Amino acid sequence: MSKIFGIIPVRMGSTRFPGKPLKKILSIALLRHVYERSLFFKKWSHLSLAICDSEIATYAKKNKIPFIWTSKKHERCLDRVAEAANKIRKKYKIKKNDLIIGIQGDEPLLKPDMFKKLYNFHKKYNVASTVLCMQIINRRQYLDKNIVKVVHDHKNRVLYQSRRPIPYYSKFHRSINAKRIYGIFGFKFNYLNKFTKMKTSYIEKLESCDTNRLCSNDNNHYVVDYKFYNSYSVDKPSQIKTVSKYLKKDIFFKKYKSINEK
Repeated sequence: MSKIFGIIPVRMGSTRFPGKPLKKILSIALLRHVYERSLFFKKWSHLSLAICDSEIATYAKKNKIPFIWTSKKHERCLDRVAEAANKIRKKYKIKKNDLIIGIQGDEPLLKPDMFKKLYNFHKKYNVASTVLCMQIINRRQYLDKNIVKVVHDHKNRVLYQSRRPIPYYSKFHRSINAKRIYGIFGFKFNYLNKFTKMKTSYIEKLESCDTNRLCSNDNNHYVVDYKFYNSYSVDKPSQIKTVSKYLKKDIFFKKYKSINEK
């Protein structure tokens, strides 16, 4: 793996929070937080948005954020990431074992060393695909249907992902080591293309979680653990207030290239 490519899939048509990518958090669009924080990782061969909406294109052009047009037909974020990666394949000479990192556009509190963790795991174990995960420390997160939980085997290989509380225990406690998906995925380029050709699975549709496609077709997806800290994705409008509270104290937020948007 000689090169690393970051792709942030964003779309205005979120079912739970329409128009989410351009919603302001401390005067900055949500997608801009994700892009700016990702820029702190210095090993990108290329980093860009993957989009399908003219509103986002207009915003990105004004703020000089690179983007790749993709189809409006994608129902899952990783299919959009794959299309974007293939559109820039020739320009950036992407090879089959280069690492494509998909970064969900609703993680405004991500840390740049998360990408290093994924890269190092791929390099050490020579795996095809990964997902960053974090321990769940309270019952509210455990029961939250917006949070995708994951269970894995002793080799960190993903067994199943669900919006329901798994592994199930009648009385939540940190000792059950429940984990949630953090919206950062790593794929070797050739395996990402293989993923898009896999048959869409029943549990993928049922859970609305695209990596369950791997559990049904090819069990080659691994958890990369990241130490817990207070980090929240934006799944609904009420979470903007929560995220704002932590961003005000955040060291990376204070170092963004530009706090002023157009």
